[in-house]
Amino acid sequence: MTTVEQDTHTARALQGLEDSRSSVRLRAALAIGSSPDARTVEKLIERCALEPEFFVREMLTWALTRHAASVTVPRLVAELRSGRAQARSQALHTLSKIGERQAWPAITRALLYDRDEEVARSAWRAAAALVPEGEEPELAGALAAQLGRGGRETQLSLSRAMITLGEAALPVLHAAMTDLDPRVRHHAVATERLLRDPDAGFESAIEEAKRVAALQDQPGGA
Repeated sequence: MTTVEQDTHTARALQGLEDSRSSVRLRAALAIGSSPDARTVEKLIERCALEPEFFVREMLTWALTRHAASVTVPRLVAELRSGRAQARSQALHTLSKIGERQAWPAITRALLYDRDEEVARSAWRAAAALVPEGEEPELAGALAAQLGRGGRETQLSLSRAMITLGEAALPVLHAAMTDLDPRVRHHAVATERLLRDPDAGFESAIEEAKRVAALQDQPGGA
C-alpha cells in the first residue's frame, strides 16, 4: 500500500468511527487495527469514551492493542484522569489487555475505589494484570477493602481479581472472614473457596458461605 493509499485508508476508517451505524463503526475499528497507524490512536481513545455498543468498544480496544505500547500507554494513562466514567473504564480495560507494567503506578487507590462500579471493576482487573512481583500482598489488602460491594457481577469481578493474586490474597481473605458485615464475610469465604477450587461456581460458593455462617451463628455452632 502506497503512502497516498494508506492516508486514504486511514481517513476513511476514521470517518467510519463517527458513523451512526454500529456495523460501520465496527468495520472501521477493524480496518484501523488491521493496518495500525499511530495517527489513529488519539481518535480511537476518544471514541472509546463515547461508544455505546459493547462489541464496538471491544474492537476499539483490539485496534489499540495493535499499536506500539510506547504510543498508546501514555495516552491511555492520561485518560484515567477523565471526568467521564466510560473513558476511565475503557482506558483501564485496554491497559489490562496491553499488559505493559509501566502503567502500574497509574492504577491508584482512587480508581480501585471509584464510585462507578464499572470503573472499579476495570481497575481491579487491570491491577491484577499489571501488579509487579512482590507487590501482590499490598494490592490484595487494597482489594479486600471492597469485599461485599455491589451485586453478583461486581463481587465476582473482585473475586476473580483476588484469585489472580493467588496465595498473596489468603491472609486478607482470612481476616475478612471475621468482619462484622455479613456481606463481607460471605464474599471473603466464597472467594477463598474459589481460590482453592477454581471450578466451583460463584453462586454455590456464596450459598455455602451463607450456610457456614448460619451454622456458626447457631448456639453451639463451630
